Amino acid sequence: MEKNFVIAIDIGGTNIRLALVSQENEILLKFKEPTGIGHFNIIHKLIEIAYEYYPNEISGIGVAVAGIIDREAGTVIKSPNIQWLNGVNLISEISERHNLPVFIDNDANAAAYGEKISGAGKNYKSFVMFTLGTGIGGGIVINNELLPIAAEIGHMTINPNGNKCSCGNIGCLEAHASATAIVEYATSHIKNGVESILSRLYNGNYFKITAHDIYKSALEGDSLSRNTLKEAGKSLGLGISNVINIFSPEAVILTGGLVGSWNIFIENAIKEASRRSLAELFNKTKIIPSSLGDDAGIIGAASLVFKGFKAF
Repeated sequence: MEKNFVIAIDIGGTNIRLALVSQENEILLKFKEPTGIGHFNIIHKLIEIAYEYYPNEISGIGVAVAGIIDREAGTVIKSPNIQWLNGVNLISEISERHNLPVFIDNDANAAAYGEKISGAGKNYKSFVMFTLGTGIGGGIVINNELLPIAAEIGHMTINPNGNKCSCGNIGCLEAHASATAIVEYATSHIKNGVESILSRLYNGNYFKITAHDIYKSALEGDSLSRNTLKEAGKSLGLGISNVINIFSPEAVILTGGLVGSWNIFIENAIKEASRRSLAELFNKTKIIPSSLGDDAGIIGAASLVFKGFKAF
């Protein structure tokens, strides 16, 4: 039988997702494990599980990674939120063990390409993708082509006197509007004695609080949770306004776990972006959720193999 499936891996700050994908962008199998547990053992184990289902029909492996990538060399130059990947040549690590061609790219670039191929970006010639999760990434499509650039949107400076980012800089968008930043904002206020529903979760162990917990508490009317999401939303709005003013895209597509907090977090981001963008540009830009969700990076990673290139 002709080899017409690929293994696609999306290595994010929170989870490693692996899927078996057809040439028609259909996901046949999908697995997920927490990032950081077992490191490469988890990746190799997931690949071997996929092999068990289709041992003779897999033509290659595409990998999407959160971080700065040297696509040609196959090396992760720096991944602030997955430090065990720093300096690792993923192509060598994976291809030598599994004897298949391997292609890699940044996870947000892959997600943007996935949305362009079969998601919310299909009908737009130009859009900017924000991936909103543990960190914040970006991908930029102009004239139907994904720009071959780092697009580290999460590391634009929005407050020169702001929070320290995992990258070492001060005031990055990621340090103010990511899931990590949201949790840090809320827990720092709890430590300082601010009353909140959150302080009663997990028997008072606030280190276990997640961004989803904060959103649920906000829906219950918790003031700290609502203020946390509103402040983070304003910060995200600054980032969105910057890309609107620079790229004048037809759309800004938002994906990642934080999109689930649309009616508080994202709505405040849109309000802030409307105030800070040039009106003529904002009014022609649609701010929309992705349609592929977590699968966007998987579809984009698979396309690396099907199209047979290492860089866009």
